[in-house]
Amino acid sequence: MMSTLTGMLPLVLMFVVLYFVMIRPQMRKQKEHRTMIEALAKGDEVATAGGLLGRVTRLGEGYLTLEIASGVEVQLQRSAIVQVLPKGAINSAK
Repeated sequence: MMSTLTGMLPLVLMFVVLYFVMIRPQMRKQKEHRTMIEALAKGDEVATAGGLLGRVTRLGEGYLTLEIASGVEVQLQRSAIVQVLPKGAINSAK
């Protein structure tokens, strides 16, 4: 019985290390991203996963409309937003 426990100890330790090094930080990032997506508001300046910068003009349940240039709007899934930029960041990027 004792040899079985000592034989399984490295496996259990590897799982614990894997949890704290990989799984837990990934879950925290997912929670932060979900919170950011839920907090989006009309007028926010955002960056998408594809590299587009734009201003949110309309919000829906799972989609939003992003103005990427004057008079040019695209519809995106909310999950495509990777970062909310500070106000005025788009004007300084041009």
